[in-house]
Amino acid sequence: MTVNRNQQVARASSRGIHFNTGNGLTLQPLDIGHADYLAVTDPDTAFWALIRKDRLAEAFTDGPFLENYRSKIAILSAEMRELRFGLKPSAVYFNPTDRCNLNCAYCYIPETMRRDGTHMSETDLIRALGILKEYFAETLPAGTKPQIVFHGAEPTMNREALFAGLEKFKDDFRFGVQTNGTLLDDSDIGFLKSLGVAVGLSLDSASELIGSRTRKTWEGRGVHEKILATMEKLRGYPNFSVICTVTEQNMEELSDVVDFFHGHEVPTCMLNPVRCTREGARQIKPSDHEMSGHYLRALDRTWELYQKTGRKLVVANFANILISILAPQARRLMCDISPCGGGRAFFAVSAAGDMFPCSEFIGLKEFAGGNLFRDKIEEVLATPAFRKVTERKVEDIVPCNRCAVRHFCGSPCPAEAHEMNGGMDRPGAFCELYEEQVRYAFRLIADEKQDAFLWDGWDTDTETTIELGSMAL
Repeated sequence: MTVNRNQQVARASSRGIHFNTGNGLTLQPLDIGHADYLAVTDPDTAFWALIRKDRLAEAFTDGPFLENYRSKIAILSAEMRELRFGLKPSAVYFNPTDRCNLNCAYCYIPETMRRDGTHMSETDLIRALGILKEYFAETLPAGTKPQIVFHGAEPTMNREALFAGLEKFKDDFRFGVQTNGTLLDDSDIGFLKSLGVAVGLSLDSASELIGSRTRKTWEGRGVHEKILATMEKLRGYPNFSVICTVTEQNMEELSDVVDFFHGHEVPTCMLNPVRCTREGARQIKPSDHEMSGHYLRALDRTWELYQKTGRKLVVANFANILISILAPQARRLMCDISPCGGGRAFFAVSAAGDMFPCSEFIGLKEFAGGNLFRDKIEEVLATPAFRKVTERKVEDIVPCNRCAVRHFCGSPCPAEAHEMNGGMDRPGAFCELYEEQVRYAFRLIADEKQDAFLWDGWDTDTETTIELGSMAL
C-alpha cells in the first residue's frame, strides 16, 4: 500500500455497515504533534487518514472522504479480520539448549534452567526439524519456506547439534540464529554466512561499562569486547542485526547506541524495551515517560545519519509500527497486534521439545501446551495453554479498549501482562512509549520521510486499497 499525501491508506471495521445509526463509524481526531496535520482514526479497525487541521470539519461531513471509505469498507474489513484471526504459524523459535554462558539481568528464562538445563541431542534436533518440515508442508502454500530461529538461552552452546541441523535442512527452512556472539569463531561465522543464515547479536551499549551492568558472565565479567569482535567479522553481511535491550541502565544513551551501530555498519537493529516477564527485568524497567523521550531522539538520530551518509540504520521494532499503519499485512513482527503472533503466527519449542506460544513463556509451565515429540502440533495449538494467548484481544483489555491507536500497538506483551500486571486482560508495560511511537510515525508520513525508516523495497508487493485524496492536500 504505497502512501503519499494524495494517497493515504485506511483500515476498516469488522462491524456491520450502519452509517446513519449509533452503530456507524467512530472516527476520532488524533493530535500527532504536527504543525499542519491531524490523524483521523477509526480505533475499532485501525482505519486512518491524515487531515489538514483547517479541513477537519469538512472531513466529518458527508462528502468524498466518507464516501470513498464507505465504498471500500467490506474489503478493508476482510483484510483486518484475516490479519487478526486468519493467520497460520509459519515460524518457530527453537531453543536447542536451556543453557547460557551469560547471566543477563533481564533474561526471561529462569536462572536454574540457564545454569543447569539440558542440551537437545543432535538426534532429537534433527528429528524435531523433520517433524516441523512435515507439518509446514501440509499447512503452508507450496513453495513457501517456513522460518526457524534458533534462540536462547544461547544456541551456540549446543554448537554441534545446531550446525548439523542447519546443514541437513538448509534447503527446507529460512534459518536465523539469535546469539550473544561470544562463542562464534571465524569458522563458525563462515559457515553461517555460507548458508545465508540470519545472525542476530545482542549488545546494549556503546560503552563497556554500561553494557556490562546487564550483560555479563556468571562470574560477573563483561563481554563487550568479544561481541564487538564478532560484529566486526559480520560487517557487510546483509543478514546481520543487533538487539539493544533498553533498561534504566542505558536509556539515556540510546542516541549514542544508534551512532555506534551505524558506525559499525549494522544494517538493522532493534531497540527493544525490556520485557518485564520476570522479576529481574522489572527491577531495571525504565520509566515509560523518560524512556519515550530518549527513544524518539534515537529515531531522530537515525534520520540525521541517513541524511549525512545515505545509509540507513533500520530500527526494526519501530519500523514494524510504521508498517502497521502503512501496510498492516506487510508486518515482519507480530508483537504489536492483537491477538499477538504467539501461537498464531509462530510458536516456540524448548530444548525438551515442549511447545509454548512464544519464547517469553518458556519457564512458565502453565503455558506448555504439549510436546513436539509426543503430540500433534495442530492439537497443541488448540490447547487451553495456547488459547490463553491466541484469544487475548485488545477489545477485552481496559483501558486499551478505549484507545485510539489500539491496533497499532496491540497492548503487548501477554507474557509480561500476565506476570507483571496479573492477567491476560491487563495491558503490558510501556503504554506511553507505543503511543508516542505511533504519533511519531504519523508525523513521518505527513512529512513524507517514512521510507528512510523502512527496509528498501518494503512496498514492492503492496497495493493501494483506498485513496482518500484531497483531504490530505
